[in-house]
Amino acid sequence: MDTEAQHLERDRSSPHVPEDSPRPRSGEARSRFAVPGDARRDQDAAPEEGEDGALAAADGDADAGDAGDASGVESEGDGGSESAGEGDGGVESEGEGGGGRLRDWLPGGSLTLTAGSCLVFLLLMTLFVAQPFTIPSTSMEPGLRTGDRVLVNKLAYRLGDGPARGDVVVFQDAEGFGDGHFVKRVVGVGGDRVVCCDRDGRLRINGRAVDESAFLGGDAASAVRFDVVVPDGRLFVLGDHRAASSDSRDHLGSPGGGMVSVEDVTGRADWIVWPAGRWTGIEPSGAYTGVPAPDGAHG
Repeated sequence: MDTEAQHLERDRSSPHVPEDSPRPRSGEARSRFAVPGDARRDQDAAPEEGEDGALAAADGDADAGDAGDASGVESEGDGGSESAGEGDGGVESEGEGGGGRLRDWLPGGSLTLTAGSCLVFLLLMTLFVAQPFTIPSTSMEPGLRTGDRVLVNKLAYRLGDGPARGDVVVFQDAEGFGDGHFVKRVVGVGGDRVVCCDRDGRLRINGRAVDESAFLGGDAASAVRFDVVVPDGRLFVLGDHRAASSDSRDHLGSPGGGMVSVEDVTGRADWIVWPAGRWTGIEPSGAYTGVPAPDGAHG
């Protein structure tokens, strides 16, 4: 009897579950009223934990790839320039900042910067390409007058042959001439024999008489008699206004014999650039074209 009573008590305390009833899954245990079919559908719809992590990584890689492509396009194209302009740094803002700082530092700002750039350019031109000189005397009249400003071509003899007969040259620091720059016409080059004068009052160079009347302006070829041979690497120079020029004739007894070293030649005077009304080219004289070279060849 006691045993039957104990069985009845256990039966009341725990409900009877048929053996063929399905057992709830671990996820269904959270609710006694979960419908097995609905739980299965919910479980199928949600991805498993491992799959969800792989998908997130894939999405992250895709996003990173898209961002990388966009960044590459911007840095190489218009987008990159726009980003540099709008950001705190970047090439564009840095360049403008540097220029702005320089302009702000200089008195006068942009005007001073522009003027300085022009001066640097002119300085480089003067040192290596061309240089203006003012004619100080009447020694080269009538072709060059006192106060004329001539432009000297410094590349004339650096890129080609040396000075030729008939060229108007500017030279400096010549032996016997003194300090400063001088302008004269080349009459004899290395190896030439220059003699003054023949019976007609003309110079003879390597035995050939030279008619210089086109640029002498009525002066005689020379009132000083001389017979010289020009050493190699040197020049015999005379002014066009022979009566008022101190040139090679006046320094025959000086060191160097009145000759000018080719290395002392600054350049060839090619243009009269001032006054504006006298703007013209300075052409080498053709009076010496028929002069033979010292070895007998025509130069």
